[in-house]
Amino acid sequence: MASASSPPPDQAWAQLVPELLITDLSASLRFWRDLCGFRVLFDRVDEGFAYLDLDGAHVMLDQRGFTRDWETGPMELPFGRGINLLVRVAAIEPILAALAAAGWSLFLAPEQKWYRTGDVETGLHQFLVQDPDGYLVRFSTWIGERPVEKPDGL
Repeated sequence: MASASSPPPDQAWAQLVPELLITDLSASLRFWRDLCGFRVLFDRVDEGFAYLDLDGAHVMLDQRGFTRDWETGPMELPFGRGINLLVRVAAIEPILAALAAAGWSLFLAPEQKWYRTGDVETGLHQFLVQDPDGYLVRFSTWIGERPVEKPDGL
């Protein structure tokens, strides 16, 4: 028998898993599972809770008012101000298509962005979208690396 700390048989526990306080588990599952492709590893519907995975990216959804709500201040929509959750995926296009078909607005349209990461720049094809409670999610796929561009004269 697996211990209480063992992950599901086909999954490893992530080292960092955000737990998002949400207002409606059904609405959140429609976004995270049905549109963005996460799967439910386990849930406790009677507690308004679901643990989700997308290729190793984990997130927990916890509906307010069911069990302990660890709120450090007043909860006002949009939740999660000041944070965006980066989710690396193989391709952003399927998620974009599902969101578009559902009429879901994007926070930031798809872009290719290069970030300096030490001695190189790492390229991402990315977009940002808000979940039903306003949490900002940035889906990205890796497009490569290139040398850091140095300003002229250096």
